[in-house]
Order: sequence, then C-alpha cells, then structure tokens
Amino acid sequence: MNSRTRLILSIGLPVLVIIIVVAAFVVQQRGSSTATTSQQSTQGQAPQKLTTMTLALDWTPNTNHTGIYVAQAKGWYRQQGIDLKILPYSANVTPDTLVSSGKADVGISSTESIVADAATGQPVVSIAAILQHNTSALVTRADSGLNNPRDLDGKVYGGFGSPYESAVVGEIIKKNGGKGTFKNVTLNVDAMEALKSHRIDFVWIFQGWEGIQAQREGMKLNTFYITDNGIPDYYTPNIITGPKQIKQGAALLRKFMAATSQGYEYARTHIKEAAQMLVDGAPRGTFPDKGLVLASQEYLSPRYADAGRKWGMQDAEAWHGYPGFILKAGAITDAAGKPIKSMDFDTLYSNQFMQ
Repeated sequence: MNSRTRLILSIGLPVLVIIIVVAAFVVQQRGSSTATTSQQSTQGQAPQKLTTMTLALDWTPNTNHTGIYVAQAKGWYRQQGIDLKILPYSANVTPDTLVSSGKADVGISSTESIVADAATGQPVVSIAAILQHNTSALVTRADSGLNNPRDLDGKVYGGFGSPYESAVVGEIIKKNGGKGTFKNVTLNVDAMEALKSHRIDFVWIFQGWEGIQAQREGMKLNTFYITDNGIPDYYTPNIITGPKQIKQGAALLRKFMAATSQGYEYARTHIKEAAQMLVDGAPRGTFPDKGLVLASQEYLSPRYADAGRKWGMQDAEAWHGYPGFILKAGAITDAAGKPIKSMDFDTLYSNQFMQ
C-alpha cells in the first residue's frame, strides 16, 4: 500500500464512521420525534363523547345487580361510550313505569310485571334474564309444624299485594294435596321480620338473599321452592327497556348489553371481587352485613346462567309456561280490571341485543 492510499484511508475511515454515527443519531431522533408527536396527538385528542343512559333499580342494590356494578367499576360502560346513571329505587314509582314513560332507558323488573304491563297497555320488553332459573320459595319457620305446602291451608300468608300471588300459592298448596285456601295479608313491614314475630305463617322469598340472610341469623326455615311444586320455571329478575327505546336507540342498547354481559360473565367466575365491587359501588351504608353480600354472591354467581350457556339469553318455553299459567288463572287484568284471556308472549322478550 503506497503513501497516497494510506493517506486517503487515514482520513476517509474516520469521516465514514462519523457519517454513520451521525446518520444513526438522526434516524433515532426522527423516530423519537415521531413517537412523541404521535403520543402528543393521542393525548391531545378530545375525550370520547359519552351518551348518558339511565337504569332504574327494582330494589335497593343487591346481588341481582352485581354485573351492572362490576361493568361500572371496570369502566366497560364508558368503553362502549356510555355514561350510566343508576337511579335509586323508589317505592312510589316502578321501574316499569319509568321505562315505559321514557324517564329511564332501561330497568330491572320481573316476568309478572312485564306481563301485567302489556295487559294494561304500557308494554316493556325483557332484553336479558339476570338469573337463568327461578330461585324463589315459600318458607315457614322450622318450628311452626308447617312442614309441607298442604299444611298452609287456612294459614296467614304475608304478601306483596300482587294479584298473581294467590294463584301461585293456591296452586302450590293444591299440588301437594291441600285445598288451596289461605288468608292473604299485604304487609307494611319486612316479611321476614313478620315471620320471625309470628305475625304471619309463611312468606314468599328469594333464596339468594332472604334465604341466605336467615341462615346467617341462625333462623331455620322450611323451604318450598316455587318451581319444585307445580309452577313453571321463569326468569326473574329481568332487564327491561321500552318499545320507544328499541326503535330509537337499538345501537345504544347493544352497547349497553355488551358491557352488562361482560359484567355478569365476570361475576360468574370472580365471586369475591364482584361482591366487593357491588359493596364499593352502592351508596354508603347499603350493606351493614358485608358477609351477607359475599354469601349471597357465592349462591347466585353459578346461577346467573347454566354451565356452557351465555348469560342473559331467554327461551320461548319460559315466556310461554309461567305467563300462560298466571293468565289462565285470571291473575292478569287490563286497565279496567277485566281478566286478560290471551296475549302474544313472544312480544314480551327479545335476545336481539345480546351479542
């Protein structure tokens, strides 16, 4: 190698290295700048505009509502573009009335109420079954001697004042060999308290709450499950909406149900976490006994839906069986008080918002 070549290499190689290093630095800075710009752009975007929806509860918050509170806590409604407002329960106006009048977008109701709404010309539609099977029962004190439904003949029933109660209770008594006659009194105090104090002989409860509560208090009961005694299985509670909301906001209802389904599916498999989200999301003081919430959640979570079945789905069999029974019993009347003889049960429910 001659001196000229060595001179060129001695000058050229360092320059080349410098060029490569500088080029790499420039590329890196450009990439960093691009990423920063992109991040700033994302951060600088206006927040997603949320649509307010209102949900009317059927009672004070409880484990029937857990999936809703889970979806709220997890931010799943907001991810769907929904700002969900949960309306507190009011004894003066039903969720069905709020929904049918358009004062609430969705609500929590029952099969009996949905049938009655249609009969009086204020229809609502069930868009999800919160529980796949009925968990309610007639109960007596274990020390009452009333050990079979037929023993309830002539006894005092503490009721809610609904016309379908007599038909259901009477059928259960007759199914077990009784005459189906009993005294029906509408209570103005807590039903379980009335049972404890011997003011009544039996009452209709939800096993997933009152039944669990009685167990925790050491109160022993005789339990006669509704669907084990001649009454068709049915969904209760239900999530409802109105025909007007369906017509004007079907896309919004699908988003609402997507988040709600996510909440209940989570609650099926994350019992403790879901129960805690309900406690945290409800108004302070709602649950004096937080252990009751967990015990109730342990009972209900596997009952939100059957194994292998998606939460919320509804079948025609349930919507024809029990509604058909209470209709045939003359327990459903129109706005003038006249018994309804027939009804299109298929208009009372829809799976169209389940994804």
